[in-house]
Amino acid sequence: MDNNQLKNNVLSPTHWLRLVYMLLFALCLQVASFVMWMLVVVQFIFALVTGRDNQNLRNFGRSLTAYINQALLFLTYNSEAKPFPFADWPQPPAEAPASSIERSE
Repeated sequence: MDNNQLKNNVLSPTHWLRLVYMLLFALCLQVASFVMWMLVVVQFIFALVTGRDNQNLRNFGRSLTAYINQALLFLTYNSEAKPFPFADWPQPPAEAPASSIERSE
């Protein structure tokens, strides 16, 4: 790589714009992480009180993990697709067969 190419790379607005997006998605990832932990706590309390998990919270958890995956793919240069809010919120992936938590008595 010669100095001219290095200079063009460093001065390229495309790289600097991507850095701005990366900082934005790193912040979004921190917020998503906080929301994920709140979801964990609420789902645990719900299961503790009712003996079952909440299907709506489980669906949101699956879509939240899909969003986190999309953001990480963008941050690690494995995808050029910008996640939410520049795209639709991801639909939850198909649920693997699993039984809900039930209280054993």
